[in-house]
Amino acid sequence: MQNNIFTTMRSLKVMDGCKSTQVCAVNPSGPASDMGGGSGGRGGGYGEKLFQHLHDHIRVNSIRSRSSRNYQAPNETPSISIETLLPYGLPMTDLLEPRIERCLKSIDFVETLAHMYRKIENSSQFEKSDVYIEQGLIFQGLLDPKLVRQSLQSARQHAVDVHTKVVLAAWLRFERREDELIGTSSMDCCGRNIECPKANLVPGYDPESVYDHCICPRGPREDNDDDDDLSMKDEECSTSEEDGDMSFFVGDDEVRCFRSKIASLSTPFRTMLYGDFRESWREKINFTQNGFSLKGMRAAEIYSRTKRLNSFDPHIVLELLSFANRFCCEEMKAACDTHLASLVHNIEDAVLFIDYGLDETAYFLVAACLQVFLRDLPSSMHNPNVMRLFCSSEAREKMATVGHASFALYYFLSQIAMEEDMKSNTTVMLLEGLVECCTDYWQKQLALHQLGVVMLERKEYKDAQHWFEAAVEAGNLYSLVGIARAKYKRGHKYSAYKLMSSLISDHGPIGWMYQERSLYCAGKEKMIDLNAATELDPTLVFPYKYRAVMLLGENKIGAAISEINKIISFTISPDCLELRAWFLLALEDYDAALRDVRALLTLNPNYMVFNGNMHGNQLVELLKPHVQKWSQADCWMQLYDRWSSVDDIGSLAVVHHMLENDPGKSLLRFRQSLLLLRLNCQKAAMHSLRLARNYSNFDHERLVYEGWILYDTGHREEALAKAEESISIQRSFEAFFLKAYILADSSMDSESSTYVIQLLEDALKCPSDGLRKGQALNNLGSIYVDCDKLDLAANCYMNALNIKHTRAHQGLARVYHLKNQRKSAYDEMTRLIEKAKNNASAYEKRSEYCDRDMARSDLAMATRLDPVRTYPYRYRAAILMDDHKEGEAVQELTKAINFIPDLQLLHLRAAFHDSMGNTGAAIRDCEAALCLDPDHVESFELYTKARERAKEQQK
Repeated sequence: MQNNIFTTMRSLKVMDGCKSTQVCAVNPSGPASDMGGGSGGRGGGYGEKLFQHLHDHIRVNSIRSRSSRNYQAPNETPSISIETLLPYGLPMTDLLEPRIERCLKSIDFVETLAHMYRKIENSSQFEKSDVYIEQGLIFQGLLDPKLVRQSLQSARQHAVDVHTKVVLAAWLRFERREDELIGTSSMDCCGRNIECPKANLVPGYDPESVYDHCICPRGPREDNDDDDDLSMKDEECSTSEEDGDMSFFVGDDEVRCFRSKIASLSTPFRTMLYGDFRESWREKINFTQNGFSLKGMRAAEIYSRTKRLNSFDPHIVLELLSFANRFCCEEMKAACDTHLASLVHNIEDAVLFIDYGLDETAYFLVAACLQVFLRDLPSSMHNPNVMRLFCSSEAREKMATVGHASFALYYFLSQIAMEEDMKSNTTVMLLEGLVECCTDYWQKQLALHQLGVVMLERKEYKDAQHWFEAAVEAGNLYSLVGIARAKYKRGHKYSAYKLMSSLISDHGPIGWMYQERSLYCAGKEKMIDLNAATELDPTLVFPYKYRAVMLLGENKIGAAISEINKIISFTISPDCLELRAWFLLALEDYDAALRDVRALLTLNPNYMVFNGNMHGNQLVELLKPHVQKWSQADCWMQLYDRWSSVDDIGSLAVVHHMLENDPGKSLLRFRQSLLLLRLNCQKAAMHSLRLARNYSNFDHERLVYEGWILYDTGHREEALAKAEESISIQRSFEAFFLKAYILADSSMDSESSTYVIQLLEDALKCPSDGLRKGQALNNLGSIYVDCDKLDLAANCYMNALNIKHTRAHQGLARVYHLKNQRKSAYDEMTRLIEKAKNNASAYEKRSEYCDRDMARSDLAMATRLDPVRTYPYRYRAAILMDDHKEGEAVQELTKAINFIPDLQLLHLRAAFHDSMGNTGAAIRDCEAALCLDPDHVESFELYTKARERAKEQQK
């Protein structure tokens, strides 16, 4: 009977696996989680039954585990059978697929960067904005938000027209996700022209002023406005029946006016009133049939004399706008356009005015409405009145006519739509609009490829293949991956295999090519491709996941966990943490499983586990009764232990536990953001930081969190002002620490170093917990080292270690090294390695304090633990260069550059190429490095010398 039950469960698991791909998808998207997470929509159905199965299973196994403690069979090893697994069964390799990237992905990324640098340098001022947008979209493949933000800022700096300014400013605001900050308005100004809503509507090219403070905090204007209104009323009454030399009649009502003033409005009026038309000698002209009201005609007469619109109601100005369009009154149209644009402040205003603006081709009015819509994203994405504007082909044509349909606009919108819901019709329509807006080859490559990705997600494989083929035809070779996948989904596996083999033969070897081909083969050939993919690019997640699940299928759970740990050790993602949690549940290690589930929920609070059948929070609730309960005091102790052992994932789990009891604790949210930053999860870190700001009960705390948000998004001066304002309200550890951190993040002279030291000492005098004080002591020690005050530095590090700030071992080792106590430095780093759970950086640092052979061993370990650390590659390359093995040295750097196009790696390889006389390769690497950082002095100097040498060689 029992076997029948588990057979049924196994079949349920298989059927469920066929319904969903989320559990085993690489980096599942938030929208997919939201769709599947309508656990409320499935309540009482299949999901609830599985939920009850899981609850009963854990309860039974918990009782079995407790009863078995009284007896242990000799040499008994735990057997792996279906009875010990969850009702969902084991994850299966058949459901695993790598994600097809949405971004531009080139065959030779270094050459792409170099080409991009040359393109920027050679572009005219009117082309630079578009070129910087292209650069930003290329940088998206590097997963470095700072590089993307810098490109967008440069694009906004060089924006020529109002439309581009509006789009890019809104884009920059969205990147900071200010919509998540409670108490802020979408039209709030950051204080600089670069994102100021008013500055965006000012036409003209002025790249030097974009980082200046804007004029938003104006002085008192109310009195002047009143005076204007009074003067307008006086002007309005000045044309009486005795004044004027002609009249317009609207019905039986007369509007007296001056012929010369009306004639000055436009060429048609001048021709009518002073040309060879009979109206030129008539004093009374009937205007009834032209469709304008009496108030509208009176307003036109007043404007003809005053050139002002302040006193008119908006509907009158709208009528004047129509009047101006009808009779070609360009000056009046511009004035109405600008005036109406100044009246648009919120979504309601924008929805009200946008159709008028489109019908009357009012450029600035449409720009003002567009700005409101874009700055209110993603909320406005759910407003049907807004989306019809972007999704309707008729509205899109009108937008284009007015000058407000661009690639930048539709790319911005489509990316948000894909984040919200990859499979929605809105996403498809916006991408179709993106395709229509393409004017350059790279734009077509990207837009067509993204349409293919979306169609693949929607399981519309024939259409997906069509769009991928169009992208390849436009020049995007990476879209061949999409073609292969679509063919595979349509049952043409061998055709997909041949396509990828051809790509490898013609353009390989590249890691993602072998990863994709592995889907279309089996057995040893599959494993050879997967291993080749990892060898070429160890950052690819899919091969680790596949090998881990395969080991699990061979009843090697420990080996499966070790395999998935390889990727988790240097980059964490919800899907990898879920997979490890699944393995741990199979081992009935509920404490470790709960740790991983809590950590993945920190990264993605809406994550659905077990093939999308259960929300992660439900699994937490099921596991909680089967692990030791902690009080809040216990949690703090656990946090100290994990923090001191450099166990960032464990620390995240403890903080998640603490937030369950006190979700509004801003201090915990802040700690969470620090941990996420250490794990290089910047998006999640900024979300936690915004929550810390929102939950803060005190102004001085809120200002500190706002300061960190500004600092982390590149607004250094504004962040410093927040810190100072916080200190003026209340002297606190965090405010002093923030100010010191900002000031220390720049080249400091002795005077500024002394000031930063004083700030950190002031911080240490304020109340705080040991976790933060340890960090302050560590930072203080670092500054003392820079000031050559080694004894004071050592004292700081010792004090930090006394309160379990384990990373202080590294600072203390540096002090010993500077004191020529190399053995003590080595021993200090050994202590850090022994204590730290994540210790790749410790191995790397220890290599500096030992001989060459031991250094090589430590750096090999560092690379094995964290292959994206660049120092080991540079060290090994330098050693090879010293041994006159130039080719091997370049190859060592190239191996890393192929998956980490790092500035220092590129600069070093350029120097090697230059020393070997390979001037062309040196120039290319310098250009790629300067694309990443145009202010890198060493690369620019080498670039200049190499170019001069190349010119001499050509002579």
